[in-house]
Amino acid sequence: MTTVIETHTAPLENVETPAEPEVKKTFTTEEIHQLLPHRYPFALVDRIIDFVPGKLAVGIKNVSFNEPQFQGHFPGRPIMPGVLIVEAMAQVGGVVLTQMADVQEGLFMFAGIDGVRFRRPVVPGDQLVMTVELLSVKGRRFGKMRGRAEVDGQLACEGDLMFALVD
Repeated sequence: MTTVIETHTAPLENVETPAEPEVKKTFTTEEIHQLLPHRYPFALVDRIIDFVPGKLAVGIKNVSFNEPQFQGHFPGRPIMPGVLIVEAMAQVGGVVLTQMADVQEGLFMFAGIDGVRFRRPVVPGDQLVMTVELLSVKGRRFGKMRGRAEVDGQLACEGDLMFALVD
């Protein structure tokens, strides 16, 4: 048996289609500061350049020689510490979590990191591009994300980040 469904190919007149709400795709430093509690010297995301609600965010960190960690890590050969790269990825992930409508108020903190690998050094003058994708949310209190940080298209760091919401 074949079912025939009639469709109209001409546009319907006087019928309003609901407009899809505009989704914010980028965030400035000031807007990030409204979402996250981090401040200098631990505010490690300069801008969100792409955002898909409930799925992922892409953020950038412009690495500058003037940052305090380069005084001692390492004199004569400045390298961004791996823990700060992971923290920067976590802050990009924090933007995704804070924008979820069904998540309770509170502070997201690290609950764990798995499989983190560093592939190349990050040095002053680099622009770190971090893509963090939401993998799962459990009980609206726990989240797992996969992060990737690249410099000039080369993988610098990758791994899974777990978060817990604390009151």
